[in-house]
Amino acid sequence: MSKITIAIDGFSSTGKSTLAKQLAKELGYVYVDTGAMYRAITLFAMRNGFIGSGEERLEELVKVLPKIKLHFVPNPELGFSEMYLNDENVEKEIRTMQVSSFVSRIAEIEQVRYKLVEMQKAMGKEKGIVMDGRDIGTVVFPDAELKVFMTASPQARATRRYKELLNRGEEVSYEDVLENVQKRDFIDSHREFSPLRKAENAIEFDNSDMGLKEQFERLLSIADRCIEKV
Repeated sequence: MSKITIAIDGFSSTGKSTLAKQLAKELGYVYVDTGAMYRAITLFAMRNGFIGSGEERLEELVKVLPKIKLHFVPNPELGFSEMYLNDENVEKEIRTMQVSSFVSRIAEIEQVRYKLVEMQKAMGKEKGIVMDGRDIGTVVFPDAELKVFMTASPQARATRRYKELLNRGEEVSYEDVLENVQKRDFIDSHREFSPLRKAENAIEFDNSDMGLKEQFERLLSIADRCIEKV
């Protein structure tokens, strides 16, 4: 059976990664979480004082981008690959609220996007891949056979994110999470380079009122029909 490229874009906290992981596993495809890549560079920037210390030194960050090595390592126990930054497993560190507060700012940087887009394009050369992010269907894989644009109300997304952070042991307020979601929406949609937008031929998928099981079944059905047409 022919393999296709599946591009899943959308707003933060719509559950893109969760669905993409499930879909890739069911289809036997490779899954790539591009958000983890941007979060890893954000973590690097925070650790090295390029952002988050009351000032931004983003021009200096750009100069050291060639020294930043990113790769995914499969974790059989978890059933998905984890993000490694310069040979360090940072899967847990990149999921914090603090990193979420700065990731959209880092993702605005043209040189950062260029570096990661080139890596992402190389990952998908052989197809049989499910990749999620903000510009996968518009920039990384504009010719993807299946493009999905996920959305949900800010309140629904903030509630999901809030519960997720609490389960990880972080002390956060719902109001702060909602503010972060809305701030990221604005930055992602208004940045100069590769802004978040729905590709013309993408299927819009609003999951505001859907459970995980219903979301997965609907998306799998869409993917199966698309694969049959290839």
